[in-house]
Amino acid sequence: MTDLDLCYMPAHEALRRFKAKTLSPVELMEATIRRAEATRGKVNAMTYTHFDEAMDLARKAEAKYARGAPTRALEGLPIGIKDESEIKGKPTSSGSLILKDHVADRTSTMNARIMRAGGIIHARTATPEFSCAATTWSRLWGVTRNPWSLDHTCGGSSGGAGASLASGTSSIATGSDIGGSIRIPAAACGVVGYKPPYGRNPDDAPFNLDFFCHTGPMARTVTDAILLQNVMAGPSPEDISTLRPKLRLPQDYKPIRGWKIAFSMDLGFFEIDPDVRRNTLAALDTFRDLGAEVVEVDLGWKWESLRAGMTYLEHLFGGYLSALLADHADEMTTYARQFAEKGKKSRSLDFVSSLEVINEMYLTFGPMMEKYQAFICPTNALPAVAADFDHSKDKLTIDGKTVDPMLGWAMTTPFNMLSRCPVLSVPSGRATNGVPTGIQIVGRSYRDADVFRAAMAYETARGPWYLDKGNRPSL
Repeated sequence: MTDLDLCYMPAHEALRRFKAKTLSPVELMEATIRRAEATRGKVNAMTYTHFDEAMDLARKAEAKYARGAPTRALEGLPIGIKDESEIKGKPTSSGSLILKDHVADRTSTMNARIMRAGGIIHARTATPEFSCAATTWSRLWGVTRNPWSLDHTCGGSSGGAGASLASGTSSIATGSDIGGSIRIPAAACGVVGYKPPYGRNPDDAPFNLDFFCHTGPMARTVTDAILLQNVMAGPSPEDISTLRPKLRLPQDYKPIRGWKIAFSMDLGFFEIDPDVRRNTLAALDTFRDLGAEVVEVDLGWKWESLRAGMTYLEHLFGGYLSALLADHADEMTTYARQFAEKGKKSRSLDFVSSLEVINEMYLTFGPMMEKYQAFICPTNALPAVAADFDHSKDKLTIDGKTVDPMLGWAMTTPFNMLSRCPVLSVPSGRATNGVPTGIQIVGRSYRDADVFRAAMAYETARGPWYLDKGNRPSL
């Protein structure tokens, strides 16, 4: 078995082989580190690396498997952790020059759970500054690129996680999603990304109280996403928003024959790239082949719906960043500074109006979903923008039409607004420029298992990516 075969091996398969003693955590970690070092200059998916410590932990995991000792859910797996959450005693930059010397004095709950489950944090994955862009570049770490097409973005803000998975430098990875930050890079990089319902997974203060904000898993297969989600999920005494009891997702699901699935190509107002349209239609045909009835619906949403979502983010998240302007404006990226300046101008009346729009959106979506088990739409309206795209000053067109440069190409934010709905992004194909595309599978509120059941059926029918050389980036 080659290094690449090891690096792209599904996490659940690696665990099976560890237990069967046909693969060692040391072998996997060594191959992963070699791959990370070989691709760093091209992809730039990682910020801080902890390779020596990771090898020590891999040797300890190897010894446990060798002697047949009890092992934990993630024992020995290399796991990329977004450079946003904290690990005590280790640096966390959030992609910002302002935090370049920050060393955490605590460990975020989800990271503590991953480590308790035996996951090995070999690296931190890149993010745009303060996770406030749909592309991944910063003044501190430079540009992170899409392994499938280095001229294009890997998406953001969990772009380093998506790029790491697609380039074979993590077995699974964590992300966070406040406007699409898990799903945008999942689609652009051809991986799986899950935005759980609000409260399902713990988060750090103060954004654990922001119902747009979700932590979640990213992986190369649906089963691997379930593996990490089951570790991340559950109530935390440090996060009042977390739900009781803990939900544990099964890994096996019944077929979806007889299901009714709703879909919208554009959510009523997005411009759609022709390649995205083609791949989405092909994905819908797969669901029909699986025995589901697929019905196009009109949600009645308008461009003002997305504008309301941006107003919400500017008021809360932009307002939070605005406190940095007085002392650190010169250190900030153009896009983070713009976001902070908008937050400084935001009014509470605008924020309350955004909540009214969100309620109106659910008054159409919620009753509609009583008739369907799932809803499908593209994840991104465009496969990807340029790797160094700057939404604070660059223009963007889709199919010849000008769109909002920040999130006008990402069809994700409406489902942060409907935050109690689970959403899973899975690959739908590749565009003519080689960049992957994806679809979002949206479920009824808090019906997590429904989206995984649909995704598992779809992935089984289409076949998982990355298992053969033809479905890997040619890095």
